[in-house]
Amino acid sequence: MSHHLFLLSPSDTPIYSLTHYSTKLPQPTSSSLSSNLPTWSTSAFAGTLTALSGASSATQSHHVQGGSVRMGGGQDRHVIQMIANASLDIIEDVMRKESAMYLKSVDKFNEWTVSAFITPGSTHEIILLHETKNDDGIRSFFHDVWELYLKTMLNPFHTAHSPIRSTVFDTRVRASAKKYL
Repeated sequence: MSHHLFLLSPSDTPIYSLTHYSTKLPQPTSSSLSSNLPTWSTSAFAGTLTALSGASSATQSHHVQGGSVRMGGGQDRHVIQMIANASLDIIEDVMRKESAMYLKSVDKFNEWTVSAFITPGSTHEIILLHETKNDDGIRSFFHDVWELYLKTMLNPFHTAHSPIRSTVFDTRVRASAKKYL
């Protein structure tokens, strides 16, 4: 099971992204479209088609501490970025209607649910793509990431709205993801 985090600047450019693979195995999903797709193809677009359909026939194995996690459709990095970018308009619509910072699930694409966290002043958006429902854990994770981001912005050597390349920030976000997701 994986989680994809994107921290966006006011101009919607990513300043930090993280892909976190949990050690829990994902629940098997079935799709009527995926059953019609071949298990192999020589087409250059086969991986994209399989990923967009949510098919689990093109699985990959990613190694994490304690074992490996099988990953199915929707795992290609460009598809994940497309889903996150496509959800920006929906997030802006929800932002206008609600004053809450944590927007639970604002969008859904196949097995992916998009949750968002808006910083005060609506200057930055934190987007998380996830496969399972864990509202309390996601809320706590967003608050930790926001606190870590604020601490990074208080660093006089960091330029605002520039990509975050701090290893300390990355390590602490990964620890928070491991704790809550």
